[in-house]
Amino acid sequence: MKTRSAKFGIGQVVRHRIYPFRGVVFDVDPTFDNTEEWWLAIPEGQRPAKDQPFYHLFAENDETEYIAYVSEQNLEPDHSQEPIRHPQVDEIFERTAEGNYRVRYSFDN
Repeated sequence: MKTRSAKFGIGQVVRHRIYPFRGVVFDVDPTFDNTEEWWLAIPEGQRPAKDQPFYHLFAENDETEYIAYVSEQNLEPDHSQEPIRHPQVDEIFERTAEGNYRVRYSFDN
């Protein structure tokens, strides 16, 4: 498999191209790194290629907050500058003036 460089970085706010959710990137896999069962559960016509970056997100929609695992092809930058309300965001990140997040250098216990 050919590996591509990640388009989005840790702390960047992104949104899904198809589904109504957004989130902040907290980890990146250079290629697909989940179970085959997870990948096969995606409808065949929407199943992403495995040879692209996949992003771990502190995600949210209108109803709830959760962890999402999303292929790069399904993400785009979120320019709303609205804060992410996921409860784990403040444990790891602090918000920048530009509306993105940067990793905290000291964690509160």
